[in-house]
Amino acid sequence: MFRCPLGTGFISTGWMELLKHFKKKLILFFITALFLFLVFNLKTPSIYNSTPKSSLPPSACSMRISEQTITPLNNTKHFLVSAYMDQRVKDFDIRIIGIFRRDSIQPLHCFFCCAGYLSETTPATILQHPDNYGFPFVTTDVMCQIPQNCNATYITLLTTPDKESPSTHPWLPIRNKDTAGQKEENMQFDFTVCISNLFGDYNNVLQFAQTLEMYKLLGVNRVVIYNTSCGAGLDRLLQSYSDEGFVEMVPWPIDKHMNPSRGWLHSEHGGDVHYFGQLTTLNECIYRSMERSRYVLLNDIDEIIMPYQHKDLMSLMNMLRNQHPNAGVFLIENHIFPKKHFEPSGRFHLPQWNGVPGINILEHIYREDPARNIYHPHKMIVRPRMVEWTSVHEVIKNFGERYKVPLDVCRIIHVRVALRRSLTLEQLNVDKRLWDFQETLIPNVDKVLKRVGMLKLTQN
Repeated sequence: MFRCPLGTGFISTGWMELLKHFKKKLILFFITALFLFLVFNLKTPSIYNSTPKSSLPPSACSMRISEQTITPLNNTKHFLVSAYMDQRVKDFDIRIIGIFRRDSIQPLHCFFCCAGYLSETTPATILQHPDNYGFPFVTTDVMCQIPQNCNATYITLLTTPDKESPSTHPWLPIRNKDTAGQKEENMQFDFTVCISNLFGDYNNVLQFAQTLEMYKLLGVNRVVIYNTSCGAGLDRLLQSYSDEGFVEMVPWPIDKHMNPSRGWLHSEHGGDVHYFGQLTTLNECIYRSMERSRYVLLNDIDEIIMPYQHKDLMSLMNMLRNQHPNAGVFLIENHIFPKKHFEPSGRFHLPQWNGVPGINILEHIYREDPARNIYHPHKMIVRPRMVEWTSVHEVIKNFGERYKVPLDVCRIIHVRVALRRSLTLEQLNVDKRLWDFQETLIPNVDKVLKRVGMLKLTQN
């Protein structure tokens, strides 16, 4: 009579073991089912996303976004540089800046990514700049109209109106979208200097440091430089200014795409494009600065646009704008200070600069008068929103008036080889305008040269 309870105990224990085993299998079953459910649901969308449709999320515009400053355009001999929102010209919304081969112009079509879906194509209008100087390649603007209901974020160009796979074409981001229309006085910078091209082994470190520090004293906030190559010392200096945020370095590897000329005229200098693409970079810099700088100075690396009656550029421009409110282009005459003539006292032949490569502009105070019987070039201060096309010495297309600034108000200080080589020292003018800034300029130059390890330390 004791076996029945004992047997009941064995039965209960068996059931408990069976239930535990069943629970383990049930849990395993649910885990397996959940895993298969997740795998199935993760895989399924990729089947439907393989063919982009206008209602799909941004992945529908899966594309190859160009991170280059010079981008070859598929199925052409042309190159794209950048794209900007520009609605100043009737019936157009986007301006693409490029370098096109003049003998291979063909119809093109604008193709947009509209914040997540692909647009229909629209016909492109191709506008070659007139100043090609006989070279095969020329600065070219491609004008596009955005389709209705398209919030365009990227653009590319096609050789046929039929839409093609977006992943096979280089796409450019559309710039100036978010800032278009803001007031001039609210812009990030007052003055930007555009320096078009550095190439070869140019290494004029001292003059460049003096020029940039002089521009700081005059109120410049930003210097944009398009750099193909330069000497090691200048490269160090540029990197330092870039780290500081004063210089914006734009890589310009044009020699990787064509044979750029070192001169301005094809019949004399050969090559594929004028002066390493100088005309393209000047125009690109204007559009790059259009929505962030009130004024843009267009000059070379060894030139200083110097006010002679005002302490800085803003004081100068306030006066000029008050007198000429409709002007958008201010022409500044270039004046040569021959580097072969030195100030005789040697007061600015400073020992700490002896080992620094380049010209000491404070030592050159003798200025040529321009020859008035021949063409004399100018450089410019422009209001970028009022410029459409520029050349080196004058604006080609603009929306306002142009004003030639008198010599006694502003001129360019340009220390270089003499232009009028027959002039004697007695025939030159003494111009010590730079000396007005020497008390601040010299220590500032010393500071930047010390920062890059190029200042010669003197012993007391």
